[in-house]
Amino acid sequence: MRHINPEVGYGVFATEFIPAGTITYVKDSLEVVVAPEDYLHHNAAVRASIDRFSYIDERGNRIVSWDFAKYVNHCCNCNTISTGYGFEVAIRDIEAGEQLTDEYGIFNLEEEMTLVCGHPNCRGCVRPEDFETYYKEWDAKILGALPRLFDVDQPLMAFVDEETRAGVDRYFANAGSYRSVYALRFQGERVAV
Repeated sequence: MRHINPEVGYGVFATEFIPAGTITYVKDSLEVVVAPEDYLHHNAAVRASIDRFSYIDERGNRIVSWDFAKYVNHCCNCNTISTGYGFEVAIRDIEAGEQLTDEYGIFNLEEEMTLVCGHPNCRGCVRPEDFETYYKEWDAKILGALPRLFDVDQPLMAFVDEETRAGVDRYFANAGSYRSVYALRFQGERVAV
């Protein structure tokens, strides 16, 4: 982890080469799950912290990572991305010293977020409707990396739960059973704050 600047805060940087196809994050049993009704019981300061360091899953829960994952920043040319399987994967090789970056459009945003990624093709902001706009593009990136999943070392594979592993195994046994990133889209109603 390294401090980038006061506006961005911290970021996560590779300490060694990470090949494409490497799992870089797993939604596991250690994550802090904040249900919508529980979120409302927190004071404004705690809600602000939850908002900054969480994402909203497909059930509408806010997930606060217990590890450095909460410090992975967005980039419009990200090098990791969430998959429909509940883990993130490196979609290209990541060099030692390079910042790990993610696609925040997948995180079921409730409101627009201004970006400071600095990439030449920066979208300028991430919007709640980005999921509908970009999910096919995100799937293409995932499908480009997923075939390497069992060709590279996977230090985080031990944290993948049995159900997720079974889904991945089904995909490799039958390429027609891919679980789209769209499976992460929250389809329910929002709880008013």
